Amino acid sequence: MAEAPQGRLQVGIDLGTAYLVLVVLNEDQQPLAGEYQFAQVVRDGLVVDFLGAIDLLTAMKRRVEKRLGRQLDHAASGFPPGVHPVEVRATANVVEAAGFRCTKMVAEPTAANTLLRLQNGAIVDVGGGTTGIAILQDGEVVYTADEPTGGTHFSLVIAGAQDISFEAAEEMKVIPANQARLFPVVRPVMEKVANIAARHIAISQVPVDRLTIVGGTSAFHGMAEVVEQYTGLPTLIPDRPVFVTPLGIAMNDEHSEMDD
Repeated sequence: MAEAPQGRLQVGIDLGTAYLVLVVLNEDQQPLAGEYQFAQVVRDGLVVDFLGAIDLLTAMKRRVEKRLGRQLDHAASGFPPGVHPVEVRATANVVEAAGFRCTKMVAEPTAANTLLRLQNGAIVDVGGGTTGIAILQDGEVVYTADEPTGGTHFSLVIAGAQDISFEAAEEMKVIPANQARLFPVVRPVMEKVANIAARHIAISQVPVDRLTIVGGTSAFHGMAEVVEQYTGLPTLIPDRPVFVTPLGIAMNDEHSEMDD
């Protein structure tokens, strides 16, 4: 068995509409371990299955601790912009009930920029149920918003077009070999994501010269091209976009020496 990591650790927990993600960073903020699994315990930032979320997260915590050979005592977590503070607290309660001390709750697009470190432009975080946007000026988030539309909506339109269950559509859409033929079906949802971004950029009245899209749904074939065509703005999707926000959340895990 490998030697347990030494030094301060940072832990991030992303309770998403479609996936629950747990990541651990070392003291140099490099990834050490992580795990993610499909889970329908949160809907659009609202915890809808409190006990189920606790059970899943507790089991993930134990598995990651076993692999690391070290206990995880604290973590940060995230929430879509615009979620009521009561619901933000509910997410923190899940984290704490699973055996962590919740050190910070951070808006998901803001968390993403902790990793990306963009100075200007907009981050569009396409989650399972919602699309969040954070607009940046000189490295600071100056505007955030969040609206329904995300990976769940991709699955719904695929399920309808293919006459299959939602669960089967979820499995189908993540297989790269399927995505080119499914692209015409989901393109209107991609355009809705682009519309959300364009509309909030206009509302913010902040000059934006580029978009960066994160979240697992952004990896779908053709996503960047559709958003760029719709908005007229250069659009980038980083490698492994599903992990950008969870890693950024972990980087916001603020804890004391006593925790380690």
